[in-house]
Amino acid sequence: MAKRVHQPREDAEFDFVLRMSAAPVLAYFIGAWPKAIEPCRVMDRVVAAVADEYTGRLTAVRTDITRCPAATERYGITGAPSYVLLTEGEEVARGAGPVDVADLRDLLAGHL
Repeated sequence: MAKRVHQPREDAEFDFVLRMSAAPVLAYFIGAWPKAIEPCRVMDRVVAAVADEYTGRLTAVRTDITRCPAATERYGITGAPSYVLLTEGEEVARGAGPVDVADLRDLLAGHL
């Protein structure tokens, strides 16, 4: 996992990263159940590449659904992988399922 991707261990840490980020936050939610593991691994690579590309303009947060249940509920996450782009704490875009780097860039377009 890229050093530019935060990995909170609990909801309080997730909230801290949101508060401290001056840049928009891409929160992507992963799960550890069998059908989610491989799609989430795909998203790990995609988000790491995008986080490196948008250094200083984007904060990426890899959020485990079971470790951050309040954040998961707050953003209405029902499956993994899912991702939510937040600007100043407000949702501006969302998506679900594995995507490639170009698709994730398209989601971010106009918000960074």
